[in-house]
Amino acid sequence: MIYQPGEAYQYPLIIKKLLNTPLIYSPDREIVYREKSRYTYQTLNKRIHRLAGGLEKLGVRQGDTVAIFDYDSPRYLECFFAIPMMGAVMQTINWRLSTDQISYTICHAEAKFIIIHVDFITILERIHQNLGMVKKIVVITEDEHPPDTRLTMETEYEELLQSASSRYDFPDLDENTKATTFYTTGTTGNPKGVYFSHRQLVLHTLSVGLVSGVYHTIGRFRSDDVYMPLTPMFHVHAWGFPYVATLLGAKQVYAGQYVPEKILNLIKNEKVTFSHCVPTILQMIINSPEVKQVDLSNWKVTIGGSQLPRGLAKAAMELGIEIHAGYGMSETCPVMSAANPKEHMLDWKGEKQLDVITKTGKPIPLAEIEVLTADGNILPHDGMSTGEVVMRSPWLTESYFKEPEKTEDLWRNGWLHSGDIGYIDQEGYLQITDRIKDVIKSGGEWISSLDLENFLSRHEAVLESAAIGIPDEKWGERPLMIVTLKPDYRGKVTLEDLRAHMKKFAEKGKLPKYGIPEKFVFVDNIPKTSVGKLDKKELRRLYRS
Repeated sequence: MIYQPGEAYQYPLIIKKLLNTPLIYSPDREIVYREKSRYTYQTLNKRIHRLAGGLEKLGVRQGDTVAIFDYDSPRYLECFFAIPMMGAVMQTINWRLSTDQISYTICHAEAKFIIIHVDFITILERIHQNLGMVKKIVVITEDEHPPDTRLTMETEYEELLQSASSRYDFPDLDENTKATTFYTTGTTGNPKGVYFSHRQLVLHTLSVGLVSGVYHTIGRFRSDDVYMPLTPMFHVHAWGFPYVATLLGAKQVYAGQYVPEKILNLIKNEKVTFSHCVPTILQMIINSPEVKQVDLSNWKVTIGGSQLPRGLAKAAMELGIEIHAGYGMSETCPVMSAANPKEHMLDWKGEKQLDVITKTGKPIPLAEIEVLTADGNILPHDGMSTGEVVMRSPWLTESYFKEPEKTEDLWRNGWLHSGDIGYIDQEGYLQITDRIKDVIKSGGEWISSLDLENFLSRHEAVLESAAIGIPDEKWGERPLMIVTLKPDYRGKVTLEDLRAHMKKFAEKGKLPKYGIPEKFVFVDNIPKTSVGKLDKKELRRLYRS
């Protein structure tokens, strides 16, 4: 664009602007991929330019969608920047979905190009006949051997980069240009597409950076931290933290596949200090035999995706981990709240500290959270008044892609409706008590499945649990607890032991007496969704009949 004398530059909030800061502040900091590679921010910048140039040679144009199948890696980070910076749309593929769902998401998003790790070629082979709109495929091999496949691969990822210049002229896009898209895994029907603009991603990055690094609290993420995401990069941009880490110029470490022993080795060898994950991943890590060989006293972890169980938080703290919960949804980009303590709470210990860090959290800067009655009135912040959680911020998805009727349920009266039930206390902290669809309705009263899971997590024998409602002739529904015990306790703990444990919370007034479960089932593993959450839809299918 040519500017006339006296005409001010209209500074767009676009993703390419996030790269300016680390190239000035910390150009020589490293970005590490397992034990396989490491390079600096200067090299990252050159590779981003090369990737954009290579994709343009393949025919990628502004507005085209490029779908990515990969593990967490610096390659994925390069895609986070290069694809939207050139004006295309990055679609992150949840490769844990069924092949039918993956096929649906690629077709629905109208992806024309695919970048895929060789490990996922078999998925693509099963669905390629449905993908008539896909023009070209780029394969990631991580070695010199091309994959044995009947599919036509246009080129290999590293060859694509080598074929292009290290200087690409990224345009000054309109900040409202669509940058990324991915699909939520709902409990019914096909996955729903959400999308975010450059402006939304930049504002989310700035807000998360503020709440993570500026306030005097625990769990701070700053430029001298070593960052390793343990939320898949396909899931809501790994909660947006790779953008934050890049803006900060922090050292970044990418684990590839999530293998507990390898993760612990990376924490030890690369001196990782900040991560985020769902409870299942942290449980997997701290239960690894290798955990005894690693000092975790410098590791800060933010938990999201599901409620942070009190028992897991306590176990993590006993290992020296600095832990707190956060909250958001796929539709919210995702971070909306963080449960790090306020300054006057920092000296709190024991149960009082656990009360705070396991809450859903207070809104991050530029986010608004309220709880509404059924008729849309805002409830007081009194720690008791319960209703549906609604939200506003500059980075919430505007709609579900090509699904206006579902969007009408999402946005009402200027608020994004979460489908979560909760309350806000006098300090401004939100506490989710359940999903609307997961509440157990017994004899006209509501029983929170999250409360039941949280209370049971405090039993020393319980590894994890899930609470669902099952039909009952007298009460309509009664709670059933599906329980996985820690290996050392299997065969030693009875159902009556667990029921007695739950009775203690009723005696203390923490749980209504009608909420004490009568039925418990021991299982080796509890089904999970593709993003590591308890799969209550599947549990209801298994146990409600």
